[in-house]
Amino acid sequence: MKNLILFLPILLALQVQAQKNDAGSTTSDCPQRDLGDVVRVVLDKPPKDTSQDGGAILLIPIIGSNPATGFVLGVGGQYAFKAHGNNTRYSMISGSAQFTTKSQQLYLLKNNIYSKNNKIFFTGDWRYLIYSQSTYGLGTNAPEGGILDYQIGVSGLETAIDSLAQPLNFNFLRLYQSVSFNVKKSFYIGVGYYLDSYFDIQDEKLRLNPGDSLITSHYSYSTFYGFDQKKYFSSALGINLVSDTRDNMINAYKGYFAVASWNASIEFLGSDRFANFFSFEWRSFHPLSSRNPRHLLAFWGLVDLTPDGEAPYLTLPATSYDQRSRSGRGYTQGRFRGSKLVYGEAEYRFPISPCGGLWGGVLFINATSANNQIQELDLFQSVKLGYGFGFRLMVDKDSRTNLAIDFGFGEKSFGFYLAASETF
Repeated sequence: MKNLILFLPILLALQVQAQKNDAGSTTSDCPQRDLGDVVRVVLDKPPKDTSQDGGAILLIPIIGSNPATGFVLGVGGQYAFKAHGNNTRYSMISGSAQFTTKSQQLYLLKNNIYSKNNKIFFTGDWRYLIYSQSTYGLGTNAPEGGILDYQIGVSGLETAIDSLAQPLNFNFLRLYQSVSFNVKKSFYIGVGYYLDSYFDIQDEKLRLNPGDSLITSHYSYSTFYGFDQKKYFSSALGINLVSDTRDNMINAYKGYFAVASWNASIEFLGSDRFANFFSFEWRSFHPLSSRNPRHLLAFWGLVDLTPDGEAPYLTLPATSYDQRSRSGRGYTQGRFRGSKLVYGEAEYRFPISPCGGLWGGVLFINATSANNQIQELDLFQSVKLGYGFGFRLMVDKDSRTNLAIDFGFGEKSFGFYLAASETF
């Protein structure tokens, strides 16, 4: 909290300075350059011919290490393009393949595609993981008051949060795909299919031996609500409402994006039981300078709700399970989970290089709240904060594709992120 208090004035001061710098300016006079422009100047090559622009491809290596995965090596990429039509918005397909020293494999593919003249909007999230991930229990205060709480204070010393992690090994298949049809200006109505399949689940810390037992959060929840501890399956149909006024989905300088959806996991489609999922998302972008559009404030909100006990443990709302796996910067994926989860983030985006230069930066703050009905912990009774900073390198000015490098900090937690495009 002390670091957050120091961080807030910096964000506000930069916003005020941006507004002062913009005084008296009414038109943009900072034509953007990208990495290709700089390379062509160095090599004394002519400017890029954009008359036959086939889109922008960005490939980045994935290299990292953390306790859950060990050493990670892979490749990620993004393809930004436009369908035919004078006013058609940019579309984006992104994906990655990752392999770890703990024999994990991750294959991800995401799509956000506008058809000609924005008549149809497709969005999808496809994943196949041979994976392991730690859970800490339900609620934003977990593991406080949780199943493994008795381990805190061993020999009079505070036990590290990571020592209370409850690792799960599992295979995971996700197939989310929706199609939305334009009905008026920026408003869409759509339908979708949503599959989550978890199988070969191994609860590493669970012990059921008499006299030597340890009950984990996954086992406790699954037993309490009558779910199989080894596998479960959610096959759902959904309805969604979308409104999108962003000037660019890849890197918006203005506008907003809003989605409201209801998904029903249905038994005749193969689900273990009927369950309702409600989701709301809001993103808005507010320019601070008409001279340089890279000066702006951006806001992101997520609300995910499902009635208590209807959905299996790993299908419950959790941080970093949004389509781009970007929420909760500063914490590990799945760190906070509950049947009800609310997430908010504010980001200040600004140029670092002189007018029209390659480099930009971001400062961000986020907050997460999740409930735990079993322990009677309601939303907002516990809120966890994250914050951090990052750098942006403009690699394609036409699609506004940035290479993003972020450093996030949470409560006794740290994260490093390398990605194509903005967080939201």
